[in-house]
Amino acid sequence: MGRDGKRYEAAAAAVKQAGPCDLATAIDVVKSNAKAKFDETVEIAARLGVDPKHADQMVRGTVVLPHGTGKGVRVLVFTKGEKEREAREAGADHIGCEDLIEKIQQGWLDFERAIATPDVMGLVGRLGKILGPRGLMPNPKTGTVTFDLGRAVREFKGGKIEYRVEKAGIVHVPFGKVSFTQTQLYDNAVALLEALVRAKPASSKGRYLKGVAISSTMGPGVQIDLNTLSGLVKG
Repeated sequence: MGRDGKRYEAAAAAVKQAGPCDLATAIDVVKSNAKAKFDETVEIAARLGVDPKHADQMVRGTVVLPHGTGKGVRVLVFTKGEKEREAREAGADHIGCEDLIEKIQQGWLDFERAIATPDVMGLVGRLGKILGPRGLMPNPKTGTVTFDLGRAVREFKGGKIEYRVEKAGIVHVPFGKVSFTQTQLYDNAVALLEALVRAKPASSKGRYLKGVAISSTMGPGVQIDLNTLSGLVKG
């Protein structure tokens, strides 16, 4: 077994020893056992008491992380006319409309977030089959269809992220880097968990937060004792 395998085994042993623990301890365990040569991303996996097959139990939204994600976000804006200047001044990386639509139809996807003004959504709708499956389609529910381009661009460039429940009822969301301080990761995790709880569908019955774990890119997941979250989030 190579060195990487031994590192993972050592990390897994540390995780097993820690057992389900409080959020602060879990973050400490993840940071202590991240040994990769790059700055690993730290992610939350939350299992929710919902069935995404039902439209009224789809959990989707956005949250601004207090300390950002530690990753630069390339933002594309679909708009025309005077709004192009607003998007440019806010720091958008790509701005246009028909030209960008054609480029994307040809296979170009060099961006992480797409925002559009409502007046061009009739055109942007052509990209539904391309952007939709990748979670890139502008949507009013996530604040990515708006005339307030300046604010939207600055928020996504500054740490606003989107979350969306997957088929198995699990939400996977990155919330920082191993290089972040304990406090930065803790604040970001709490902000994210609170957003998930606020997004609880009215049709969801029983326990909503069924399981929460955090991990780094190359490390095993550390389970959170849900009872320790009661003072931070409710669900």
